[in-house]
Amino acid sequence: MANPNKQRGTAWESAVRDHLNRFLGLVDGSGAFLDPFHPGNVRRAAQEGAKDVGDVHAPPFILECKDVKSPAVPAWIRQAEIEAVHAGFPYGLAVRKVRGASVEMGRVHVSVRTWTRIRLALGMPTNEFAALYGWSVSLRGHDSGRWYMTTTVRELGHLIGDYRRNVTEPGVFRDLR
Repeated sequence: MANPNKQRGTAWESAVRDHLNRFLGLVDGSGAFLDPFHPGNVRRAAQEGAKDVGDVHAPPFILECKDVKSPAVPAWIRQAEIEAVHAGFPYGLAVRKVRGASVEMGRVHVSVRTWTRIRLALGMPTNEFAALYGWSVSLRGHDSGRWYMTTTVRELGHLIGDYRRNVTEPGVFRDLR
C-alpha cells in the first residue's frame, strides 16, 4: 500500500475496530475473537465500490472512519448514512481521529435524526441519553441538515453494549448479546 493517506485511514479503521472489540469483550488478550462466527464481532468491511458499505461494521452501526486534517463532518455523516443503507444496517456514524489522542478519545458524529432514532430505540428521554453518553450538539447555521451530535469512541462502546443488551428486535440484535 503506497498511498500514505490510505495507510493512515486503514490504521485508524483498524484501531477503532480493535478498541471496540476489546471494550465489548469480544476478543481475548491477544486480540483473537473469542467466537469468530459471533454476529456482534466488530469488523472492517471489504470495499464495495459504488455501493460502499462503510469502513467498520459494529452492529447495529456502520462506522465511516476518517483520519484527516480538515473535517467535513456533515458530508461524512451523509456518507455514513448512505453506506448503512447499502449494508442493511439501521444507523450510520462518522468517527474522526483526534491528533495526539488515544483511540477512545476519537470523535463520533451522528445526525440529529439518527441520534433521535437511537435514543427512541433505547426508550430514553433526551436529557438522560445526552448525559449518559456525553453527547454535545453542533449547530451549523439555519439548515438543520447540517446539525449533528458528537461523543467519543469510548462512549460509543458503552452505547453499542447498551443497545445490544436493551433493544430486542427479533432475529437481529437478540443474537448479538
